Amino acid sequence: MTAWWKKSSVYQIYPRSFQDSNGDGIGDLQGIMQRLPYLEKLGIDIIWLGPIYDSPNDDNGYDIRDYQKIQKEFGSLDDFKQLVTAAKAHGIGIMMDLVVNHTSDEHQWFEEARSSRTSKYRDYYIFKEQPNNWGSFFSGSAWTYNEPTDDYYLHLFSTKQPDLNWENSEMRQVIYDMMKSWLKLGIVGFRMDVINLIAKDERFPDGEKQDGELYGDGSPYYMNLLKVHDYLKEMYKEVLADGDYVTVGETPGTTPESASVFTNPHDKELSMIFTFEHMDVDSEGPKWHHKPLDLVALKQIFERWQRELHGTGWNSLYWNNHDQPRVVSRFGQDGKYRVQSAKMLAIALHLMQGTPYIYQGEEIGMTNVDFQSIDEYRDIETLNYYEEQLANGKTAELTLQDIARKSRDHARTPMQWDETGGFTTGTPWIRMNDNVTQINVKAALADPNSIFYTYQQLIQLRKNEHIVQHGTFELLLKEHPQLFVYKRQDEQRTWLVIANFSEQTFAQNFATVDVTQLTKAIITNGGVRIDGEIIHIEPYGAAVFEV
Repeated sequence: MTAWWKKSSVYQIYPRSFQDSNGDGIGDLQGIMQRLPYLEKLGIDIIWLGPIYDSPNDDNGYDIRDYQKIQKEFGSLDDFKQLVTAAKAHGIGIMMDLVVNHTSDEHQWFEEARSSRTSKYRDYYIFKEQPNNWGSFFSGSAWTYNEPTDDYYLHLFSTKQPDLNWENSEMRQVIYDMMKSWLKLGIVGFRMDVINLIAKDERFPDGEKQDGELYGDGSPYYMNLLKVHDYLKEMYKEVLADGDYVTVGETPGTTPESASVFTNPHDKELSMIFTFEHMDVDSEGPKWHHKPLDLVALKQIFERWQRELHGTGWNSLYWNNHDQPRVVSRFGQDGKYRVQSAKMLAIALHLMQGTPYIYQGEEIGMTNVDFQSIDEYRDIETLNYYEEQLANGKTAELTLQDIARKSRDHARTPMQWDETGGFTTGTPWIRMNDNVTQINVKAALADPNSIFYTYQQLIQLRKNEHIVQHGTFELLLKEHPQLFVYKRQDEQRTWLVIANFSEQTFAQNFATVDVTQLTKAIITNGGVRIDGEIIHIEPYGAAVFEV
């Protein structure tokens, strides 16, 4: 029997930017409730809700001060309960963001832990008298001096996000109890933030340092260690075993081989994971060092993940999330071919095997923002990078070019509901994209050929078609630099998926496919037609044909 989440599509909501109900410029839970009919129309099954816990918002909610409270600007616990009930009435489940690699430094546990070496919470965190050379993901050292106890605490992210010590069994049990309390409120599962980082090498050795780098790479000593599987198995047994829940782990640095361990149903760890490998194909080393998209490399990555997890684990499929710039601006073309390329990207992704994740605004083709200065950015990673680069002698102009391509803030601008914005009656916490007058939900719903309806159709195909859920994957034209072509096949049917990642036009035949046997288009963006034995593919054209 197929697990319910293998037929499902997930919609990620960044609560701060989705819908404001009270005019304070910040999205909230009541706002999300107002938009449930829209999400039901789209057809999604699960809302992945970004963190809504009490937080000082150093990293927009990924620094949690209290796991049992709702952030006041988002609403109350009663609002959350209403949301779960209302979403269920629309056929939608709520998946919460679980952030347990670290807390906020304002969490009661850490405030007590840092105040005294004899605190009962001292061993909930990682303190060392001599720090190693690890660097933080958010720039600078991964260690910060703690004056009251004359030592250093570990934070792989912001200084305000101290890492939890998963070696402590008492701390783990408190986390499990917290998870159970949210499941009792009716949620369907968890997205687990950087969950593969929770196990640390207890020796804490220095990391390898590249020429010109200030800090060492500690990732071999905290990323995908074997012990993380022990913790996840324990979590499953203690929290998840008694229900039919969905879990997705954010797991940077994973390979298909390690992913099959995380997601093999016999091992009882996670339903699926997020890989980042396909998100690094336009970076040269660090994420900020840009290079053009290498489609051949991207296809190789997809092929490996599709083939190696087939029958042993499960893929998650995504182009966008709150940590990535908008895909139509990144791998598509957000000018003349915005609509065509957005549909192409959707078709190319959604016809693979896995559970697709749609990020708010993706379904209407929202684009990156033309931020005018560093003052318009809000993201801590972006701001820290800017300051670090200037301190190292890089010009503001060049640094802003890096940021303009990859800043997380591109994904975090307000959802564009109508030509006036429709997000808030107040001043948004971050600026609205100027193109809201053309790109918005109201316009998309009124246009039967809009990107929205392509997403709606793709979601229904996944619900209804066995071949999409379970078919095999075969990559064709592996070395073609502009075309992504693959076959899906099950016991009864074969589908051919064609996607053009360029502004070029192609007249293509296939050695392994009899084009004359392509009977009908399952879905198309209008950019592909068949003429005898030749397929004509227009710029950013995409189609799926039954063979």
